[in-house]
Amino acid sequence: MSRLNAVTFADGAVDRAAHRRSDPELIRRLLADPATRVIELVGDEFTVTGRHDLAVRAPAPDDADAELVVFLGEVATTEGSAHAGASTAYLLVVPSSAAPSPHRGQAGRAGLRDLAGALDPDTAALVATSLGLANWHRSHQRCSRCGAPTEPVLAGWIRRCPEDGSDHYPRTDIAVIMAVTDDADRLLLGRAPAWPPGRMSVLAGFVEPGETLEQAVAREVREEVGIEVRDVEYVADQPWPFPSSLMIGFTARAVQTDLVLDRVEIVEARWVSRDDVRDLIARGEYRPSPGFSISRALVEDWFGGPLPSVPVS
Repeated sequence: MSRLNAVTFADGAVDRAAHRRSDPELIRRLLADPATRVIELVGDEFTVTGRHDLAVRAPAPDDADAELVVFLGEVATTEGSAHAGASTAYLLVVPSSAAPSPHRGQAGRAGLRDLAGALDPDTAALVATSLGLANWHRSHQRCSRCGAPTEPVLAGWIRRCPEDGSDHYPRTDIAVIMAVTDDADRLLLGRAPAWPPGRMSVLAGFVEPGETLEQAVAREVREEVGIEVRDVEYVADQPWPFPSSLMIGFTARAVQTDLVLDRVEIVEARWVSRDDVRDLIARGEYRPSPGFSISRALVEDWFGGPLPSVPVS
């Protein structure tokens, strides 16, 4: 159970209703039902309204010819409404390149990073699922056994090879992300080579085969900054559909503080106190991770509340 109050993409109450996926007529029926809600994705961008809000619409006639349609699940109707106790079904639609767009009431498209901060928990969970699944479908068009083109089945949750009958399931890459502190309760921040100066985060890395989560935390810290850790404790986790990861957050205590950086992975790392963080942000020398990320949540959990606002340059 998470000890953080809220983690974007992780707090929705979406019922995936997996028992409905085996119904071969499910997608057809839902596309014919005006009560169904559709989330449309083109490439890595969602269709938005003129106010730059996520556009959630009824099915349109051309959705039947979409490149991909996925049953995302159901969301219970809000209490107090006339239909309280009922559920609304949601579909992801990836239009074909020939489909007319945008539909009426829609104005353009935006990436999830731009939308995430304004989404309610249920919608955030739906769009994270949408993007993660779409990324998987896009990169797994062919059978890994024989190379034949695969086809979406089970309401979009599997790709099946028509040649050898093999089923291929969505891939989720597991990563650990850790707030490492020393005995003075200073936090360790690092900067990856691709990041501009000032952008820093807690450390993170992918779990390797045959490795526990706690072992991955210790290995990644050792590899990136050359120190050992103890007291590794789970904090929270977050689906991270960029492209298809699950970030599992931890805290850990450093055994020593002298840093030896792996310059391929980390070009800058430092221990910071809470006063250091305030000063670095005020001087524009620390730009934290986005507010919707578990990285930011871990830093603010250590900090004791929201970080100060970044000054406008």
